[in-house]
Amino acid sequence: MSSDRPGRPADVVPGGEEPRAAREPAGEETADDTGRIDPVSRHRRRRERQEDEKKGSLLRELPVLLLVAFVLALLVKTFLVQAFFIPSGSMEQTLHGCPGCTGDRVLVNKVPYWFGEPGPGDIVVFEGPDTWSPEVDVAEPSNWFSGALLWLGRAVGVAPPSEDDFVKRVIATAGQTVQCCDPEGRVMVDGQPLDEPYIFENTPIETRAFGPVTVPEDRLWVMGDHRSASADSKQHMGDKYSGTIGVDDVIGKAALIVWPLDRLGTLGSPDIQGLEAAAALPETGGVAVADTGAGALAAPYALGLAGAVPLTAWRRRRRTARSLRRHRGDRPPRRRD
Repeated sequence: MSSDRPGRPADVVPGGEEPRAAREPAGEETADDTGRIDPVSRHRRRRERQEDEKKGSLLRELPVLLLVAFVLALLVKTFLVQAFFIPSGSMEQTLHGCPGCTGDRVLVNKVPYWFGEPGPGDIVVFEGPDTWSPEVDVAEPSNWFSGALLWLGRAVGVAPPSEDDFVKRVIATAGQTVQCCDPEGRVMVDGQPLDEPYIFENTPIETRAFGPVTVPEDRLWVMGDHRSASADSKQHMGDKYSGTIGVDDVIGKAALIVWPLDRLGTLGSPDIQGLEAAAALPETGGVAVADTGAGALAAPYALGLAGAVPLTAWRRRRRTARSLRRHRGDRPPRRRD
């Protein structure tokens, strides 16, 4: 044994270096009289080191995970669903937006109009024509930081929308003729009265008359459920579009009220024209697309996390593999007695 050799101190190994146990912090590893590291101590230290590295790795990966999830969520909102803040009372009482009350937040579903166009009875969010005046005044930000916050708030549906954004119900589509009124004061499409149980505070019957207007190709005639407080197609009949809006200007179908929670629920598409299509299902070129359910609120974030987690897990596996290889290389060479 090295401790029995004359003239060589017991705590010095060949080469003049101190034993590994003497160079390591106290309490982490223990060595016997020969300078060998106790296997149990080595294993415990390695496990503690791996746990510390896992904690540090998680903190390093968390910002990446959140960033990837947020980016993917925004992509989902851009192409699939979008939250929208109801700014006015033009759709009372289907959608709340009255002064002094809690404005509804709705989820706008863009998928149905991938396969077809909006149909009668659909509640749609759209960018109004340049001839339409805003229903609400929205203060535009004065600097880039406020602008970024407003953009982010609109993306998640907690900030008022742009002044150019409107929400109305589709009454007639391309090729149909709309006018008012029949003897009971009802709006008619192609000579047939509409069944509109959702109307709230209609205008006096003597002021309802309009039309007839034949809806041009690729355009829609829309009206608010609160007829006495809605600046809709009827109010813009004198413009160059005869009051209609473009199909291409439709952002999506209002499918779900997500806030306040006591009003949580889906928004259907009643068969106002008495068509054979099932209520609450838009025209989809033969493909039925159901209304979005309550789980759609979390869908963008769930999909974002679904894409971010595998990427983060792969990076962590690579980091762990490198760590294990480094630990194996740190083992001290075995001494020969």
